[in-house]
Amino acid sequence: MSQEPQTRRGFYVAAINMLGAAIAAAVAIPAAAYLLIRPKNTSDGNWIEVGSVDQLRPGKPEQVLYERKYVDGWKKVTEKTSVWLVKNADQSITAFNPACTHLACPYHWVDERKQFVCPCHDSVFSIDGKVLGGPAPRPLDRYLTKIEDGKVSIGSQAIEQG
Repeated sequence: MSQEPQTRRGFYVAAINMLGAAIAAAVAIPAAAYLLIRPKNTSDGNWIEVGSVDQLRPGKPEQVLYERKYVDGWKKVTEKTSVWLVKNADQSITAFNPACTHLACPYHWVDERKQFVCPCHDSVFSIDGKVLGGPAPRPLDRYLTKIEDGKVSIGSQAIEQG
């Protein structure tokens, strides 16, 4: 079986095909890794420390700012957000998501009325998060809470009430 000598045209076709395969692999391998390999979660559990028990007064809601870290795809995000903390008479802490359950507008505490009020659509909530008026369909969403060494920590996900 005799082999014909390779022509210049044959060499160029083979070189172009090899170059195309190399470019395809350079694009496909990172794309496959992105889609198939899950990034490592380096968070320190599902609890986020938000403040000190000493800063809270019983029956007086306090909006506390804190930094929340999470992974969005491959991007590690740190954002400043808030939570409403209420120290109850039994020294337990209730933590509310700062978004109204109607259309997720931010609400605030009106001390004179002893109520949480959403100014956008006039939803009104009691100090325990129950709906007192307005279009809100359910009570305020809460976070799980725990107290360790005088520090308040909340669960990373809000829990829908009602």
